[in-house]
Amino acid sequence: MQDEANCCSHSQSIKSTQEADSCCSSKSTMKEADGAEKPHCCNSHDQKVTIASSNTIEERKEFRVHGMDCPACAKTIEKGLTALRDIVDVKVNYSTAKMQVTANNADAFIPIENEMKRLGYSIEPINQNNNIKIYNIEGMDCGSCAKSIENHFNTHPSVQNVSVNFSTGKMKIEHTSSVEEMISEVSKIGYKASLHSKNQPLQLNKGNKESGLIIMSSLLIAFGFIGSFTGVSALMSALLYATAMVISGYKPVKSAFYAIKSRSLDMNVLMSAAAIGAALIGEWLEGATVIWLFAIGNFLQTKSIERTRNSIRNLMDLAPPEAWVKVNAEIMKKPVEEISIGDTIIVKPGDKIPLDGEIIRGESSVNQAPITGESIPVDKEQGDTVYAGTINENGSLEIKVSKLVEDTTISKIIHLVEEAQEQKAPTEAFVDRFASIYTPIVFILALAVMVLPPFLGFGTWGEWFYKGLELLVVACPCALVISTPVAIVSAIGNAAKNGVLIKGGTFLETAGSINTIAFDKTGTLTEGKPKVSEMKALNVTEEELLSIAVTLENYSTHPIAKAIVDHANEKGIQAKNGELFKNIVGKGIQATIDGTLFYAGNPKLFTEMNISLENVKKHVQEIQNKGKTVVMIGTQHQVIGLIAVSDPIRETTASVLKTLKYSGVNQTVMLTGDHEGTAKMIASEAKVNRYFAELLPEDKVDIIKKLQNEGRKTAMVGDGINDAPALATADLGIAMGGAGTDTAMETADIVLMADHLDQLPHTIKLSRKALTIIKQNIWFSIIIKIIALVFIFPGWLTLWMAVLSDTGAALIVILNALRLLKFKE
Repeated sequence: MQDEANCCSHSQSIKSTQEADSCCSSKSTMKEADGAEKPHCCNSHDQKVTIASSNTIEERKEFRVHGMDCPACAKTIEKGLTALRDIVDVKVNYSTAKMQVTANNADAFIPIENEMKRLGYSIEPINQNNNIKIYNIEGMDCGSCAKSIENHFNTHPSVQNVSVNFSTGKMKIEHTSSVEEMISEVSKIGYKASLHSKNQPLQLNKGNKESGLIIMSSLLIAFGFIGSFTGVSALMSALLYATAMVISGYKPVKSAFYAIKSRSLDMNVLMSAAAIGAALIGEWLEGATVIWLFAIGNFLQTKSIERTRNSIRNLMDLAPPEAWVKVNAEIMKKPVEEISIGDTIIVKPGDKIPLDGEIIRGESSVNQAPITGESIPVDKEQGDTVYAGTINENGSLEIKVSKLVEDTTISKIIHLVEEAQEQKAPTEAFVDRFASIYTPIVFILALAVMVLPPFLGFGTWGEWFYKGLELLVVACPCALVISTPVAIVSAIGNAAKNGVLIKGGTFLETAGSINTIAFDKTGTLTEGKPKVSEMKALNVTEEELLSIAVTLENYSTHPIAKAIVDHANEKGIQAKNGELFKNIVGKGIQATIDGTLFYAGNPKLFTEMNISLENVKKHVQEIQNKGKTVVMIGTQHQVIGLIAVSDPIRETTASVLKTLKYSGVNQTVMLTGDHEGTAKMIASEAKVNRYFAELLPEDKVDIIKKLQNEGRKTAMVGDGINDAPALATADLGIAMGGAGTDTAMETADIVLMADHLDQLPHTIKLSRKALTIIKQNIWFSIIIKIIALVFIFPGWLTLWMAVLSDTGAALIVILNALRLLKFKE
């Protein structure tokens, strides 16, 4: 089949080098021959590895490669550079356009650029700044808090760049000062920071302390309120209210101070101003109630937000921290960080598998739901791959470790999902821009309301000052700002738990608007494993025909050849003694068997040899009409038999496509390199709306463009390697089988971790539901603000009601978004 045999098919063997790379500390030292320590820096993403046996030092550098057209280019570069002196290893990843070179010394890297130019490519070093660190931030209640932290650090002399993500609770910052100084600086603003670690245990929120302060404030307010009706002096009630304000308001006022200092106008500033303003005009009860409601709202919001953050953090608990390692005849328990590639680990029945690897002894059923979302356990035996975090249901397994703890599939999932959560979707970016304009406008309006009407003689100063305070509260766009990111984080978390990686809010939104999906045929709609379905022997027995066929196909790596060899092995048919094997590109193969020259190939091969096909033409036509591929076996004079090979459609393909249509995908398209007969048959079985046959990889790109020109929002589903150009051209690229392919996890916008399409309808429905909830949240937030603004001027809105409308709306928006965590088809 053409789409099985294209030039890019071997690229699955090209492993991603990005994760395998790590940078040494910029403060590390190396000894000179005289014993003096010489400082060196690894800012250029170099890695120095000391080899104890030879006392030599290997250096590793990473480069970006320009000019590669196909995975075959990667192999060319690897071979070309490996031939250079002192180059130890070269790994090139076509999909990410990255190259990792390991050499015996620094001088070995000098000729690489010229050699690359000679091969027809250009390179640039990839630099990694070791001053960039990630911190976990506790205590953020709203997106405006994140902006305040950013603004504060943008004025710090040792900070070059800072980005704070409210949804994930992380701060990515490039600084030259110490970690302790950064943590101290965050605490000044009213938040708590800790350096992020991959293996960091989950941080429990300080809920008990905060809830205790809120309860204390509520009691003080209640005593003051009751006292005002029982003869307690107004001064005593005011003191109780003031105490409650101090207890509940200490944190927001402190944060407000630093926000103003950083020229930010966040919710802490607005709420603090409203509470203090109420106290200044003698409305102590109002002021205390405002700050108390604000504290309750923040507490509930933080608790709710933690649920979305933990939806991903809990993935970290899937893989056990220790493993039983087999060392000679002894078995010992070790932390997973101390286990190396090639070590043998023992996993008992019922235990979680601690690291990715290959089974070398034993067989069992493995529950892969944490990785692929499949609820049914998968049978595994010797030679099969298993993943960290999956569960060994029954049977003891010996596993040869293939990846370090930081490179396991579950680690990559966590890393990719956290990165996805930090990317702003178009709607979120728009809402942030709107809020940045809305807040200062309403703030200025509030000041104008406080001053202008009483100055012009309309009403009293106290009356308009109170209305201005209400406007300050209404100016806080917390519910609006929080409406989108929480929904996106919840949806991405839901998808990850179901074996689907959505690489950002942008792709989530795009998936929600898709109305056309194009599928690669081989390995996507079909199983991708051709099988012999029928044989027609002429002048020889079927056993003799299969024996000759397996002799010819034994040395071929083509999927069809493999199908014939597997079929012969199942039947117990032995190959004959063959010699002088020769591959006939695009047509077949030849070899001499017992002195006779035999051929195996397509009808075109035998037609060009002027061999009459009249006696088999009818059989060939029948096989091709069934959507099967014909392999002819014959000599220089005649055809001695036909073997029909077919790639069966997946059992769930038709039902998945039917479900997609109910989900709003009104057109499904199949793209294949196979001939018309095969394409028509598979299209009929899969029940796709349209199909395009006999396509080269570049033709698939043209078809995607054609669908887009028809006004269709198009997604492309493929294996992430052979279909890379089409995946990139489509509005949304969806790769299947990410659990076994590093490249698929890097190239596509959405990755289905399982090797089938079963989770695709869930992904589309989840995306549409997310878009619906985002729209609900935005409209609800805007309508609440409009109602509050309208109710201010007739005097229908009190200050505490304004606070309740803001914090209450934010809480409702969060709870609405949290529904996405539990969303099922």
